[in-house]
Amino acid sequence: MSLANGRPYLAIPGPSVIPDRVLRAMHQGSPNIYEGPLIDMVASLYPDLRAVAGTSGHVAMYIGNGHSAWEAANANLFNRGDKALVLAVGQFGLSWANSARAMGIEVEVLDFGKSAPADMTRVEDALRADSGHRIKAVLTTHVDTASTIKTDIPSLRAAMDAAGHPALLAVDCIASLGCDEFRMDDWGVDVMVAACQKGLMTPPGMAFVWFSEAARLRSGKSDLATPYWAWGPRAEPEEFWHIWDGTAPTSHLYGLREALDMIREEGLPNVWRRHHVLASAVWAAFDCWSAGNPAIGMNVSDPAHRGWSVTAARFGAPHATRLRDWCEKQAGVTLGIGLGMAPSTDPAYHGFLRVAHMGHVNAHMTLGALAVMEAGLHALDIPHGEGALAAAAQVVAKGAP
Repeated sequence: MSLANGRPYLAIPGPSVIPDRVLRAMHQGSPNIYEGPLIDMVASLYPDLRAVAGTSGHVAMYIGNGHSAWEAANANLFNRGDKALVLAVGQFGLSWANSARAMGIEVEVLDFGKSAPADMTRVEDALRADSGHRIKAVLTTHVDTASTIKTDIPSLRAAMDAAGHPALLAVDCIASLGCDEFRMDDWGVDVMVAACQKGLMTPPGMAFVWFSEAARLRSGKSDLATPYWAWGPRAEPEEFWHIWDGTAPTSHLYGLREALDMIREEGLPNVWRRHHVLASAVWAAFDCWSAGNPAIGMNVSDPAHRGWSVTAARFGAPHATRLRDWCEKQAGVTLGIGLGMAPSTDPAYHGFLRVAHMGHVNAHMTLGALAVMEAGLHALDIPHGEGALAAAAQVVAKGAP
């Protein structure tokens, strides 16, 4: 017998849970796309998009996913043959590097593995070695969605400044925007990319690029910025259709407007704090489950280097896949696959999973997911330590890590 009937919970790192308010906002007919309320509503998005990113700079919106945001950033930052320095702390740093290579950009990758943060000394050394300043931009993830490693962006900016290098700094915030503290202007970031389907609580389909004035001036010299990807007309449109290079994604815009309203109502610092507390509850559970069983553990050992939106973990093959299957089929909770930790053809692949706690998530959802996982561990006879649920509940009760 399955106990999964009822409302399912998608605890994967995107697409995240869509709030009922957002779904209701999207459930309406197509509007006039030439004049009237839609144009005014879209104009209202820009201040809130700047606020959630912590910038007074430019914003360009695209119809696409996170990969399209990479391509938009690449197209505007580089000419063919330019060089990028990419910091990889997991699957998505490597994927951004591959995206740039495919566009004719030369890429140097500093690969720090799948479980360790970026070493800023290595970054500074690499930039100092580039005496001819061939590197035009440094690309990195804020939180790598696969490894869940968080990069210390202020420290990265400091390393770049210490090297005296003029490269621009571009950051992928796809897994962190609206979940983890990020301050684009304060931290010296020139370009930031994100998408709507994670912390912004909207179905997949929109991507965003925020960029500084320095980045805008750079983009005017790019030979990769085709009419669709060029961010200038989107950020400063002469006509409404220029924002999209065509027809606007009207339903997504209604949903995004509602999601940004929800973030503003809660208050961005409170949104960050909620994610930190819920993440800490998950970490407390894993600390207990791993006691006496080294096969269980989180991918990132130091909490300071963990993202607040998703936790990557290991259970030992094949137990992670067994647990994911049980949770979904028997209890209606879908956990994320262990993306990038091992090839899907390798038996080790079945030893990894991810627990998302991003976007429209509260205490009962996170504690409920942990309780289901605990039930699965018992049902499948997977050895584990005790006290996980009590430890997670205590974090929630305190309202602090």
